[in-house]
Amino acid sequence: MVGIAITCALASAVFLAFGAQRQGSAVSADTGGLELRSSQLLRLLRNPRWLLGLFLLGVGTALNVTALTLAPLTVVQPIGSIALVITTIVNSRDQGLRMNRITVVSIVACVVGSALFVSLAVGVTRDQQEVRPAQELTIVLILAVAVVFFGTLNALFGRRIGAIGFIVGAGVLFGFVAVLTKVIAADLLNPNGRFLFNVPWYTLLGIAVAGGLGAWFVQSAYSSGPPDLVIAGLTVIDPMVGIAIGIGVLHELVPDVPAVAAVAMGVAALIAIVGVVALSRYHPDVIQRRAEARRRQKQGAAKTSKDQKRGSL
Repeated sequence: MVGIAITCALASAVFLAFGAQRQGSAVSADTGGLELRSSQLLRLLRNPRWLLGLFLLGVGTALNVTALTLAPLTVVQPIGSIALVITTIVNSRDQGLRMNRITVVSIVACVVGSALFVSLAVGVTRDQQEVRPAQELTIVLILAVAVVFFGTLNALFGRRIGAIGFIVGAGVLFGFVAVLTKVIAADLLNPNGRFLFNVPWYTLLGIAVAGGLGAWFVQSAYSSGPPDLVIAGLTVIDPMVGIAIGIGVLHELVPDVPAVAAVAMGVAALIAIVGVVALSRYHPDVIQRRAEARRRQKQGAAKTSKDQKRGSL
């Protein structure tokens, strides 16, 4: 079953990569690098490129859900890092960008760190087990805190959060979506035959709110940075959140994890996170956007200065 889950996760990464690239380019073209607004989101619903991306993301999500029902979170989630490589290649060709050395090293760090984490996690995770109601409620309560925190940040600061801020928020929220997807799947497959009646209302509400706010953060991140940066954040932060919950709440690890394995998993996670941070600072698209922002700021300052001089005459 784990082999089938890994295959589904790999296929999911391909669909998610192409879906993210299509949506990212559509959002960037529509916003022109400015803040995404609700009216623009409604316009994107009529954009064929964005809709194609949505369809590909839907297929990728369905494959990921299948993988999550067949294997532990700690095995399935980090495999999505492969989407980063695919997205980077596709986006660089689409935008005519040439990857600099730091970007390549950052991508390698993300992929190697995540792959190493997966290989270590396979050996220290226990078989599928039933999720208890208390564990399910605990996950939803932690999610509620995360939703309030990131929702407040978005309401107070808007675009000033920056691409990395939107990416972190989206990664955390979609990490909870992945966990709750697994929990809901377990509820539906409960042998008591009650199916949807096994799923508590607060779990359904939680996954809907997290998915909605997470989607808004993703689209906002597309307007602030390249799609491969968005994928990099999601494929690292999302799994780390899912794995942390899998370990801390669902107790997916075996009781006696060797100290060497635990340290190695921590190092692997750190390598992947450093890769994301470096990518958010040195990606060619990010550098180009930063230069354009400075140029617009200088032009605005120069125009203000001219207007003041005219007013004083």
